[in-house]
Amino acid sequence: MNKTSSTSLFSAIVAASFGAVGIRTEGAHVRELVYLPPAFNVKAPEDMVSERAALQVERYLDDPDFQFDLPLAPVGTPFQRKVWAAIAAIPRGQVLTYGDVARRVQSAPRAVGQACGCNWFPLVIPCHRVTAATGLGGFAHHDDAGGFHVGVKRWLLAHEMVAGY
Repeated sequence: MNKTSSTSLFSAIVAASFGAVGIRTEGAHVRELVYLPPAFNVKAPEDMVSERAALQVERYLDDPDFQFDLPLAPVGTPFQRKVWAAIAAIPRGQVLTYGDVARRVQSAPRAVGQACGCNWFPLVIPCHRVTAATGLGGFAHHDDAGGFHVGVKRWLLAHEMVAGY
């Protein structure tokens, strides 16, 4: 897919130190946020919802204490939404393991990891704050230690001043 056609998939694209964040909107809701590699160009918002989302993503990238307030599309299974609510409650600067979250939602760490990987709204639902018991763990269904997505997770944790990752 070339840069032009892939850019058209997003309602806005915001530059980030690790690459970019693609924003997809659907009606009055944010439908998805996507981590994009540096090859993607910034794209001005197409509508009011993507403009609001782009401004909030930029605010978070400038200030890790920024609190999102976006109209998110109702997606995910009841279990995924339960996991995402537990993840959204993790304060900036802290991490929990997959096992910690699993205990909070009365499930198994692997199931929590799957729900994390299915998160449609990274940054807003900060799944980067969930790590493996013995290290960083994977991210967005990617576990290549030197890969783009794990690099994004490292950047986000450093941005939020979490040491050791």
